[in-house]
Amino acid sequence: MTAMNWRLAALALLLGLAVGGRVAWLWQDNAYGERLAKQAEAYGTEREAAVVAVLDQLQQDQERRRALEDRLQAIDQTHYKELHDAQQAQARLRDRLATADVRLSVLLASPAQGRDCGVSATAGTAGVVHGSQRAELDPAHARRIVSITQDGDQGLIALKACQAYVREIAR
Repeated sequence: MTAMNWRLAALALLLGLAVGGRVAWLWQDNAYGERLAKQAEAYGTEREAAVVAVLDQLQQDQERRRALEDRLQAIDQTHYKELHDAQQAQARLRDRLATADVRLSVLLASPAQGRDCGVSATAGTAGVVHGSQRAELDPAHARRIVSITQDGDQGLIALKACQAYVREIAR
């Protein structure tokens, strides 16, 4: 073999290796590109499904929150109505006490004999308890008693509203 043949053979071998390497490189690039595209598509599909799941969960949470807010608003309205009704009833009772339309009296355990306690003992026939002696309260004392019961009624209504609120939140 001559030097020219060796050079030609070496050049052909070198050219063959370069072309083969380039073809192998392009083939691998194409194969890896397809794998990466499939992987990216699968990842994108997975992320899209996760986003849809999170959005669905968020929507459900918002619906539950709206429902809870509606129930709490209904409880607040009920509380306000009860409080307003109790205040009106107390105001009517105060007005009736002020005009002497209604008088508060207490049932005496035993009649006061020979003592003047500052209250008049009346034996009314139109009472709930028949045959017992009753003492009529001073209007100022009656107003204070009504005021105390009004505060108590408001406290009970507020307690009831708080308990309903806690029950709704805990549910």
